[in-house]
Amino acid sequence: MRQRPPSLPDGTRIDRYRIEKTLGGGGFSIVYQASDCETGEILVIKEYIPSKLAQRRADHSVVPKTEEDSGRFNRGRLLFFQEASALATLKHPNIVNVLSFFRANGTVYMVMEYQEGKNLQAYLTARRGNLSERFLRTVFPPLLEGLTLIHSNDLLHLDIKPGNIHIQPGGQPLLLDFGAVHGFPQSRQSQPGQIISPGFSPIEQYETNGYVGPWSDIYAFGATMRACIEGKPPPPARDRHERDTLKSARSAYRKRYSDSLLAAIDWAMEVDPMLRPQSTADFREALLAEDPPSEQPEEPTSAFDRLVDSLWGKG
Repeated sequence: MRQRPPSLPDGTRIDRYRIEKTLGGGGFSIVYQASDCETGEILVIKEYIPSKLAQRRADHSVVPKTEEDSGRFNRGRLLFFQEASALATLKHPNIVNVLSFFRANGTVYMVMEYQEGKNLQAYLTARRGNLSERFLRTVFPPLLEGLTLIHSNDLLHLDIKPGNIHIQPGGQPLLLDFGAVHGFPQSRQSQPGQIISPGFSPIEQYETNGYVGPWSDIYAFGATMRACIEGKPPPPARDRHERDTLKSARSAYRKRYSDSLLAAIDWAMEVDPMLRPQSTADFREALLAEDPPSEQPEEPTSAFDRLVDSLWGKG
């Protein structure tokens, strides 16, 4: 496994912000909790630092590993800056709010609003999947509206998964982590690299010249919904492309969820991009198709569950 470059030390000051702690990161970025030194506000900061291409020096600066990496690193940094600029204009209750962005340490930083709540991955892991139809139909349509706004601005997310969905205490879902966002249409060959989340990334993201589009995010969206049912990621799209042994949701869970919900998930998860919904409007129509949901008595298992259920009128 490729080692991630070291994070900025706690207490480091960049621009008007102080790094409080590292929250995590992936192949292209590191995410921090930070505070605004002028207002004291708690924020989240994402730093562009692709592990394949970049390293951190002792003075905290981020530089390409080799001269050969310079072109891809610089191109990726420019895209990150341009996309941060675009995301800062997207205001939607189900998209994390990008407040600002700036250059420092030879790289680019994106400043986002901090929200209390619980990560969907942690929630479904604790529940071992089996999330109710009421939960799925409450959380995912608003997220789809946020994704529609992203696509309407000619952007793609390209890393939708439970770990990038945040459930606020009031029950409002947020789509997080725009480290993979980029514009479309454009060749994947023009990208500095690809983020792959096994089980959630569609087959076209595995290919250097794969043609990605709204249908790519829709695959990940459907895979995320299925993970909420099963409690684990679906098989990787590459494996399914070679030999698809995944049982359809309609046949596997027909006694527990409505047919329309399961049919929408199956459609979104078609391996062939051309067989999937081509737009969020197409998928939304399928997802919201009228079909009486099956009755599923379900007792909350934590205070967080009870709060979410009560605010959604379940209790």
